[in-house]
Amino acid sequence: MARESTVAHGPEHGLERLIFFSDAVFAIVITLLVIDIHAPHLPHGSPDRDYWVALINLTPEFIGFFISFFVIGFFWAGHHRTLSLASHYSQKLLFPNLVLLAAMAAMPFFTAFASANPMMRVPIFCYCGWLVIAGLAHRQLQAIVTSPPVVDEHVSAEAIVAIRDRGSAVILGAATGAVISLFVPVLGQVMLCTIPLWRMVLQRRPGRVH
Repeated sequence: MARESTVAHGPEHGLERLIFFSDAVFAIVITLLVIDIHAPHLPHGSPDRDYWVALINLTPEFIGFFISFFVIGFFWAGHHRTLSLASHYSQKLLFPNLVLLAAMAAMPFFTAFASANPMMRVPIFCYCGWLVIAGLAHRQLQAIVTSPPVVDEHVSAEAIVAIRDRGSAVILGAATGAVISLFVPVLGQVMLCTIPLWRMVLQRRPGRVH
């Protein structure tokens, strides 16, 4: 008989190791964002004005840093919120979790690409499109975590639907940004702010569990 791939959660089991590994990757990725912001180097004795101008010229990089810092932070919070519903480990968690972490690991590149080419269609579309991929991986992970045998038996149906709605809203918000960026590039990343609005829409859909 094949060995059961689902085991009880405990400090010696895979679920805790998966969580610790994921937290480490998120922490490293969110730190790497600032490495792409290179401090300006001016000749010794340059006037103060030149230093201020050099810093102002880094504005797109700083904007990209803060946007991606909070994007990755929200993904980490969603990952934490999702895994808090699990009480058992399953090997089915591994692949979508790795895909999500891979998407997060690439965020510094897409952040630098968009920041180095502000308001340009292709970089912003790639940034938002990459978030769609990350959102899909996260949503797949949520589907597995919130289903038997992984989900804690005491988690309510309302909590499961709420978690899944959050994941779907991220996909819809990122997709909105990707589509808008094709027509008005400067608004592409701004459209990520529609994620809470999409969540409200999903919460009001007919037939939703309350």
